[in-house]
This record gives sequence, C-alpha cells and structure tokens, in this order.
Amino acid sequence: MRDIRPEVTAAAQRVNDTVATVDDTAVRAPSALPGWSRGHVITHLANFSEAMTRQVEEALAGRLVEVYDGGRPARDAAIEAGAGRPAPELVSHLRQSTGALIAAWEKVGADDWDRPITHRDSTLAVGIYACWRELAVHAVDLVLEPTATVWPKEFCLHLLDFLRDRTPEGIHLVLQADDGTSWENGTGERTVLTGTLTDLTAWYAGRRAPGPVNGPAPELLPWP
Repeated sequence: MRDIRPEVTAAAQRVNDTVATVDDTAVRAPSALPGWSRGHVITHLANFSEAMTRQVEEALAGRLVEVYDGGRPARDAAIEAGAGRPAPELVSHLRQSTGALIAAWEKVGADDWDRPITHRDSTLAVGIYACWRELAVHAVDLVLEPTATVWPKEFCLHLLDFLRDRTPEGIHLVLQADDGTSWENGTGERTVLTGTLTDLTAWYAGRRAPGPVNGPAPELLPWP
C-alpha cells in the first residue's frame, strides 16, 4: 500500500485550521448534516480520533478492542453530550485528539499494516483510509472553509470506490469529469453525469457540490 500518512496529517491540520477561530455562535450553527450543529461534527471528529487512536495502539500491542466502549449507542450519546460545550473546549478537544491520532499512526511500521482492528473488521491499512475519509468529508460538513474543491484526485477516486454500494440497482452510472477522468459503476441503464471530479465526488458522497453536476442524477442508496 502507499503510505498516506502525510495526507491524513494534512487533512487533520486542515480541519483544525478550519475551526481555530470559531466562537460559541458559530459552533451552535447548523452543519451540513441533518440534526447536527457544528459542535456535533467537531465532537464526532474528536471522539472518532480518540477511538481510532486506541484501535492503532491496541493493534500494535496485538489486541482487539471495540471501536467505542458501549457500541453505537454510547458513541451517539457521547456526541450529544459533547456538542454543546463552549467553542474553546471543542477546538481544544479536536486539536488534542487529532494530534494523538497522527502520533499513533507514526508508530506503525512497514510490517504492521496487516494487523487486524475491529473498525469494519479490517486492518490498519484499511483503517488509515477511514481516518482520511472522516477528516476530509466532515471538514466540508462544517460549512465553513474548505469545500470539496480541496479534495485531491486520489482521495476522490478512493471515496468513489468506497461508496460503490450507493449506486442503485439497474443503473450503470458514469461520472465523466472535465479533466478526462471517468469512473463507472453498476449495470443497467447508462446514466452519465458530468462536472469537475470534486463536484461529482461530493454529489456521490451525499454532500453539496460546490459547482454544477450535469445530467439525470439518480437517487443514491445510503453510505455503506
């Protein structure tokens, strides 16, 4: 696998820079996710970073642990409990937790990437891509800067492939980007959408595309 730790580090820095100067009014404002404020998104990112730090550290010690103690209900309750904190506390929590996450990934050696983790019953090699997705996509969900236009081509193609199950049955979806990149998925009625690669990827990820997506866009299935 290619070592994407520099990209994950950059994504963590970007989301921390994005929230560095928010105030209490800003963190109470709605995010792009239904029912979630920016405080919810920041709390989720911080808690996810802590959970994945533990996944990495325990995997390196040869142990498997739950992603979140108490499973999904505890995860959701922790997000609700933390979302209403003052802005400085939210910002500090995110900075500290992402910093610990990056430090944990730096401990992974060349022979460690196949170590199992419980996150999606996968490995460290898969888990680092999950961190990239969470940091990059939720930075956009904050409805501040940046937008999806900062997503690099490699990330877009990874996210599209990760989300292949969103294509409805009976549709052969073709995303034709204006840089010549073409991505296809599914079988059935050929449906072609055009735009920039970042706009097409944002649409497929269920996020607002900064620019136009041209063509008959189908209703997509949920995230896998």
